[in-house]
Amino acid sequence: MADDAKNATDLIEIRTPTFAESISEGTVAVWHKAVGDTVKRDDVLLDIETEKVVIEIFAPADGVVAEILKAEGDVVESEELLGRLQEVGGEAVDAPTPTPAPAAAGADGPAASPAARKLAAESGVDLGTVVGSGRGGRVTKEDVQRAVDEAAQAAETVAAAPLAEVDEDVIPQGERVERRVPMTRLRASIARRLVEAQQTAAMLTTFNEVDMEPVMTMRRRYGDEFQARHNGTKLGFMSFFVRASVEALKRHPVVNATIDGNDIVYHGYYDIGVAVSTDRGLVVPVVRDADALGLHQIEDAIVDFGGRAREGKLTLEDMQGGTFTISNGGVFGSLLSTPILNPPQTGILGMHKIEERAVVVDGEIVVRPMMYLALSYDHRLIDGREAVRFLVTVKQLIEDPARILLEL
Repeated sequence: MADDAKNATDLIEIRTPTFAESISEGTVAVWHKAVGDTVKRDDVLLDIETEKVVIEIFAPADGVVAEILKAEGDVVESEELLGRLQEVGGEAVDAPTPTPAPAAAGADGPAASPAARKLAAESGVDLGTVVGSGRGGRVTKEDVQRAVDEAAQAAETVAAAPLAEVDEDVIPQGERVERRVPMTRLRASIARRLVEAQQTAAMLTTFNEVDMEPVMTMRRRYGDEFQARHNGTKLGFMSFFVRASVEALKRHPVVNATIDGNDIVYHGYYDIGVAVSTDRGLVVPVVRDADALGLHQIEDAIVDFGGRAREGKLTLEDMQGGTFTISNGGVFGSLLSTPILNPPQTGILGMHKIEERAVVVDGEIVVRPMMYLALSYDHRLIDGREAVRFLVTVKQLIEDPARILLEL
């Protein structure tokens, strides 16, 4: 009995972290360890996919995985118990009798994780045709997704081929191919928030254009020296727009405010969200206290966010808060668009493609690299005059970058 009590006290609970207020639940995406596996402190045990990020759950100590209580595909809430770890201290501790992960309901056919079975059912994939890469040949969600992608690629190849080249054995004559896949939590969150933004805010957009020649000249003149001085950091366009936005927000603080019920909350800090596109969807990490950062620090932060976003390594803290957002559709070739607000923020600046156009300067027609700017704003809080003045301020600062450094 004493030994049983001792072993019980050696069990460490594995729980989901405390989610942010904007996240209600997550899904167990994949267990990297199985029951009976020996783990070291800080080994990744499992991934939880939320509507914003994928959260890695680490082993709190050296030990052996004793129980898995939430299987792949299960929905979990904040601080929910996921499993238990048998801690291994200074003395050797016998590995516990494995407690297998909960089996999926109706788990007929080949061994597969619940998430794999769910995706297979939704995508119409026969699990019997999928080669499992998991332990003991177990079919994982990634195996099913690979089969879905391969089927889709084959369908696209057939659809793109000339009619004479279509193999009738592949696609029966007259059949039109469709595939249905579930939204990821991130995509579903994006969809919900976009609808929420349009339904809860009186959203309007004002446009202007900016001559990018001064900034481009500065980059050509000082780019190499800037890169050498700041350990390889390249001087991009985004840092200029972040700094210009911060200075404009200082002069027009209502654009940096939010609505909370019947109150207006004015923020005395400048946390700028920078929209980053990934394969999973758009995420908006936040450059905090941007008013206190130099151009090279802003560029470093944006590059770091972009890399971690593509690798799925952003944390909840990276994307919490934010008082204003900048989105650069120009990197994809967008000439003009209407950005949608990122609630509860009341303003978002849209950058677009730089394109040479004929413009009139000092009474003469010249060719200049021009960019359209768009400011979407919540008309419940921001009047049209204030929005236009804000955008004009950004334009003036970009067309005379010395004003940014001198705060003029």
